[in-house]
Amino acid sequence: MALAKPMNRLAHEASPYLIQHAHNPVNWWPWCPEALEEARRTDTPILLSIGYAACHWCHVMAHESFEDAATAAVMNERFINIKVDREERPDIDQIYMAALHATGEQGGWPLTMFLTSTAEPFFGGTYFPKEARFGRPRFVDVLTAVSDSYKSRADIVTGNVEALRQRLDTRQDPGELPADAPLRAATQLAGVMDPVAGGTRGAPKFPNAGLFELLWRAYARSGETSYRDLVLTSLNRIAMGGIYDHIGGGFARYSVDERWLVPHFEKMLYDNAQLLSLMADAWCVTGDPLYRARSQETVAWLEREMAVDGLFAASLDADSEGEEGRFYVWSRAEVDGILGPDAARFAEAYDITEAGNWEGSNVPNRLAAAGLGDEATEAFLADCRSRLLAAREARPRPGRDDKALADWNGLLVAALARAGAAFDRTDWLDLAETTYHVAKQRFGVGDRLIHAMRGDTRVDQGFALDYAAMIHAALGLVAAGRLPDGLADAYRWVETLEAHHTAGHGGYYWNADDAESLIMRPDSPQDEAVPNANGLMVKNLATLWVMTGDDRYEAIARRILRAHARAAAQNVFSCTSLFCGQDQLDRLASVTAHDAPTLVMAARRSGHPAVVALDAPPTNHPALQMAPPEGTAIVCRAGVCSLPLADTKALTDALWQAG
Repeated sequence: MALAKPMNRLAHEASPYLIQHAHNPVNWWPWCPEALEEARRTDTPILLSIGYAACHWCHVMAHESFEDAATAAVMNERFINIKVDREERPDIDQIYMAALHATGEQGGWPLTMFLTSTAEPFFGGTYFPKEARFGRPRFVDVLTAVSDSYKSRADIVTGNVEALRQRLDTRQDPGELPADAPLRAATQLAGVMDPVAGGTRGAPKFPNAGLFELLWRAYARSGETSYRDLVLTSLNRIAMGGIYDHIGGGFARYSVDERWLVPHFEKMLYDNAQLLSLMADAWCVTGDPLYRARSQETVAWLEREMAVDGLFAASLDADSEGEEGRFYVWSRAEVDGILGPDAARFAEAYDITEAGNWEGSNVPNRLAAAGLGDEATEAFLADCRSRLLAAREARPRPGRDDKALADWNGLLVAALARAGAAFDRTDWLDLAETTYHVAKQRFGVGDRLIHAMRGDTRVDQGFALDYAAMIHAALGLVAAGRLPDGLADAYRWVETLEAHHTAGHGGYYWNADDAESLIMRPDSPQDEAVPNANGLMVKNLATLWVMTGDDRYEAIARRILRAHARAAAQNVFSCTSLFCGQDQLDRLASVTAHDAPTLVMAARRSGHPAVVALDAPPTNHPALQMAPPEGTAIVCRAGVCSLPLADTKALTDALWQAG
């Protein structure tokens, strides 16, 4: 009988990513006071390794080095080794990723940082191979050199620490963003877009939802169709490309090529949430059945593969059976065997060949077509896909990171609410509302939120984005005509942010004031694959201002914008959520209807990024001075209201009026 593998301290953690490393011969610690105290007590440098469960190169480094006894012996002899799940502790990841960027290195995961015994960063990188390749040194050589320097070249280490500390101190004086800043930012970013394949130029290509939203808002603000077309081209190619799982639904994290053909196969909850919202808006404006189909298929995938205890899991791994993408790719022989006489027609539509389109296998895609086919063709292809999906279910599945995160679930609830209203899917609205109530109950502790949970294990710390995303969810449901108590939840969580996360400059810290002390409190306004809490809160506060008439929410939103104005102006690409928030603040249109449900539905299905339907005008709202006739609605924007509108086309035209 085989002996059980020994386990390290990570065996007792909740994070699936940390548990993946529980049998490593590395003497891993989780991030905890005891690990930091051991480093201080022994004056031993810290090797900090940060990754996440669906990260392919994290798995590669683990298999090559962390599972290797000889490499682990060097790590254990020379370092206190700490492993962190970046999804569980985004604050730690933010600090040390910023430190890596400050050295001039490009970021990514796994993040490998070397810290002093007091957790100050002094050197780092990302993936280090077991043997030198890709122009990267051998990991053991890096370990030895860093350890030797720490012991014998204290001057170099101290110099690096001080230099990085100064670069990490990015505090700036408040500034002002001009009124046209969102449009100017969109114009600047349009120049980096690929007009043929969509997304940003070159490879790899990420489905940058924040960038697409900003361009969509620029179209709404200016009426310039070039902004719209950049978004529609991107969404079309993403929806037809291999980055989309045509057999099972859902979008992968990114494409390794410039055409969206070959994905990096992991699927993240946040990408699918944000793309769902964009697809719904695109369908509202174009009526293109492609966007409806992808939305329906993605929600079906979410319900089938990502649901966990009333919430939604974080991600699906890229790898299965030790290979990236194995679960998702096909040989022509497999397709022939399953589909029989239907195989040739299916293979032509989905680029399935004998030679394969990626490393001898086939990533199903429809990039050769501009869009969906006729109804009969799509029905035939759907039947073929269902047979392939049934066969695929028998394959060994990729791992699922089944922890639930407050921020990512909040983003999904908001997306389901927006898409449910757009497509008139009461079942999606029901799912959004039910998920919200579970999230509120399970992540909520009084007026506070926690960030993560898996089973009965909770990460009892909430971050600013948890509040921002859950507020976004509440407001999204209210805007969709659901959740009568949603505004009360939003009020309460805004007050918690104000009480525990407000920075001196006026923005929000990631961490609460009573959270664990780190070497700094991160307050970066930059987006990652999800919007930054500061930018999302500007959008939330703008919506609350219009919904409630309370000018305090406008004041807080403008305070946040002033706090980060200079950083946003210097790095437009990384701060799109701030510009989207500013656009919401300055351009949000309210629709007040008098016994006109058809007009309310038209407002919710307008596809306009800055529209909210009100049950009744709140205090200080300009519509209070008007009494629209029964069966009409008025549109108010920036204190100016339209005449009563009686038909859906007139209402939609008024909403999309540029200026």
